[in-house]
Amino acid sequence: MGFSRWVVTYACKSGLEALCRIDKSDLHKVPMRGPLLAYSNHTGSVEAPLIYTQLAPRPVTALAKAETWDNPFLGWVFSTWEIIPLRRGEADMEAMRKSLAALEQGMILGMSPEGTRNRTGQLLRAHPGIAVLALKSGAPLLPVAHWGGEKFLPNLKRLRRTDFRIRVGEPFYLDAGGRKVTKEIRQQMADEMMYKLAALLPEAYRGAYSDLGKATEEYLKFL
Repeated sequence: MGFSRWVVTYACKSGLEALCRIDKSDLHKVPMRGPLLAYSNHTGSVEAPLIYTQLAPRPVTALAKAETWDNPFLGWVFSTWEIIPLRRGEADMEAMRKSLAALEQGMILGMSPEGTRNRTGQLLRAHPGIAVLALKSGAPLLPVAHWGGEKFLPNLKRLRRTDFRIRVGEPFYLDAGGRKVTKEIRQQMADEMMYKLAALLPEAYRGAYSDLGKATEEYLKFL
């Protein structure tokens, strides 16, 4: 970790630990070596820097919407952290190339399959892009669920600390079983992954994946 990244990372970590009570008892489940596609729910702006800084000094990057760089401060922070900008709504091959390169280097790559914030805290249906990246890279996937961050800004305005909880599931691979991977299969893969994420969340946060009885594991291969 370079000096600038070290300073930014630990300054953010100290600030967030002052503003949040973080339940991070599950983070020991995150492998310390090797490529990993860590995917999570997306409720606001605090979870990405909070989880990123808690995983330091493990090499981590993530995909973030390209519009984030329109904010000079956030753009500087994300560039320092070497976060990968993603142009949403199109096949961003540059983001795909950088993501595959990061995984080849043994990094953790963070993704939010919902593609946008679920402002209520409840899961939205996933986009299938994460399945494409997982299949191309061959990297294991790890569900990382969190909740409480959706209350961060209201609590900050009231000078209250936020309770932020993190839960980590079991790693697995996607396996098409020799089948041609159609659009429908990619979506089923993404949905199967999201049910694993939903199972880590309290019932009130499961949203589109609230009925765990519908969960399948046809394309999941556990380690």
